[in-house]
Amino acid sequence: MNAPLSHYYIHTGHNSYLTGNQLSSDCSDVPIKEALLRGVRVIELDIWPNSKKDDVDVLHGGTLTAPVPLIKCFQCIKEHAFVKSEYPVVITLEDHLTPDLQAKVAGMITQTFGEVLFYPPGSECLKDFPSPESLKRRIIISTKPPSEYLEAKAAAEKAAAKAAAAGNDLKRGASLAPDEEAWGSEVPDQKGAVAEDDKVNELDENNSNEEEDVEESKCPQNEAPEYKRLIAIHAGKPKGGLVECLKVDPNKVRRLSLSEQQLEKASVTYGKEIVRFTQRNILRVYPKGIRVDSSNYNPMIGWSHGAQMVAFNMQGYGRSLWVMQGMFRANGGCGYVKKPDFLLTTGPNNEVFDPQHKSSVKKTLKVKVYMGEGWYYDFKHTHFDAYSPPDFYARVGIAGVAADTQMKKTKTLEDDWIPAWDESFEFPLTCPELAVIRIEVHEYDMSEKDDFGGQTSLPLSELKKGIRAVPLHDRKGEKYKSVKLLMHFDLV
Repeated sequence: MNAPLSHYYIHTGHNSYLTGNQLSSDCSDVPIKEALLRGVRVIELDIWPNSKKDDVDVLHGGTLTAPVPLIKCFQCIKEHAFVKSEYPVVITLEDHLTPDLQAKVAGMITQTFGEVLFYPPGSECLKDFPSPESLKRRIIISTKPPSEYLEAKAAAEKAAAKAAAAGNDLKRGASLAPDEEAWGSEVPDQKGAVAEDDKVNELDENNSNEEEDVEESKCPQNEAPEYKRLIAIHAGKPKGGLVECLKVDPNKVRRLSLSEQQLEKASVTYGKEIVRFTQRNILRVYPKGIRVDSSNYNPMIGWSHGAQMVAFNMQGYGRSLWVMQGMFRANGGCGYVKKPDFLLTTGPNNEVFDPQHKSSVKKTLKVKVYMGEGWYYDFKHTHFDAYSPPDFYARVGIAGVAADTQMKKTKTLEDDWIPAWDESFEFPLTCPELAVIRIEVHEYDMSEKDDFGGQTSLPLSELKKGIRAVPLHDRKGEKYKSVKLLMHFDLV
């Protein structure tokens, strides 16, 4: 834990204050508490003037979300930040404030966190990131340098128009984070298409109200100096498009934010440049604006390019979130996982890892699923079938780079609370360093959708060989009391 922060994947939340969907759910400190107790280390807060313009609220701007006072969110973070993990918590602020309210926020931050707050001397950017070990039990503020309130307001109004259009679809039945049929699948685009201005060279500046960064040169002279002084990790998108954004400055480090769409497009042409950038700087990836139901995306494209902050809607559920939970079960669940060496090293000719390069098979994971038990104790006896024992089958697979991602399925065993499948599977892996093992159990239903019987995801990097009792979790990631599978793992 002594390498720079940029050398770690960091458990990162998106719109951490929302209790449900992105358009009309309540804002609260409760999901912040729940995220911190799960080991999330990056909390995102969108801060806006309250209705009287004399205080600061947290809400998703341009939507119908009910606000929560900023001070309540800060107090929640202070109370729960280091219960699950002692390693640093980063608060990313989406700032839509006037200079006088920025000064008020600076006062809230210093009064709430006191000596726990980490910030560099003066208001200068850090030359290098400190290590998680050196920042134990510290709070870090990350945001763009203060920008003019009118510019932020204009961006919010633009986003509000799009949110209102998407809200019509939400009212017609969009639900909270559906359990995607295929892991990593996306929610259908609202209104059937992505905005035409979703172009990588324009950095999606009009795609949503996320990260409406303004060049530092546009910062007003009357900004609150005490607020700027508290920003330890500077964010922003330099003028000049993606090429300029990905330039590495040897004299300072910073954070860049891209939407999932921007990263996907940029990775085609600038994959190696992104890897080089993330060796020293921090890249945050966030869900596209049309994920109004708080669903998530495939995190692997971010991780395979070295993105440290792959921001997820933690209040939802679904296979993408299960993989995220599995990745951060590594390293004791502390919220920081060291990136693979190939993403951190530079060759003798200054070359870096190319994510587009197709590697050969390095390892083969062998899995045997012996049996499962515990449903009889954790579920009502009529939960799966009213008149007979359940018909269970298991699914085992890999979430990883595209070449490694696959799922396999056991046979279905009828009328058995303690199914004994006794089946073996093999998974060839080209990038075992990023592989996460996915395990699910379902109950076959002839007439309706199969019933959910449990899931877990495990980081291959910490897999122990041999026979293991593997506990399963519910859709939200809570561990069942009794449900587990007896399995055998071998990596050759």
